[in-house]
Amino acid sequence: MERQCSGAVGKPSAGSRTAPDGARGAGPSSSSVGALQRGGSQSAEPDELIRRALDFKSQGAQCYKEKKFREAIGKYHRALLELKGLLLAQEEDDDVGGLGRSLTGEQSQLLESIEIDCYNSLAACLLQAELVNYERVKEYCLKVLKKEGENFKALYRSGVAFYHLGDYNKALYYLKEARSRQPTVSSRKCLVKMTTNERRELNYAQFFFLRST
Repeated sequence: MERQCSGAVGKPSAGSRTAPDGARGAGPSSSSVGALQRGGSQSAEPDELIRRALDFKSQGAQCYKEKKFREAIGKYHRALLELKGLLLAQEEDDDVGGLGRSLTGEQSQLLESIEIDCYNSLAACLLQAELVNYERVKEYCLKVLKKEGENFKALYRSGVAFYHLGDYNKALYYLKEARSRQPTVSSRKCLVKMTTNERRELNYAQFFFLRST
């Protein structure tokens, strides 16, 4: 039975890492479960926090498939909230709550993957809104690019956001960078595939092709 868009937190299924932007690998292995505590949370272990985050991310993906974009946004935010202490430990390169020196390589890699997936998916959800918050789209995409500078979808969406925010030089830069990452796929095909509003698609395509020649 297909997982429903709900608020219940359970054990993620084998496909729980699937997001609107596609799966990025399998979840944590059973052998990686540790006995480490999260700073600011009662007796929560890193692998338990990662498990919860994966579960909320899976719920967000299901909500997205059902076109429940506001609910999906809430799920992705919950996933990131579960990992807040761990992310702070990584970003500050410090022993926050005893975690900075305790995360394994597998945990660190999975943590970054979840963060990238969630911010990419949040940007995808926001772009479905009738009135798009392009400032927030830009913010989320730049968070992705800080971790993964060649992420095609984050580059493309950054270009879209900067275009609508009136910064055409940056828009052109990011759109060109996106195109260079997928040279075998036509730019127009990518634009059409990644947007839903025909008027927006036309504007993006006109801007991209007129300014990039």
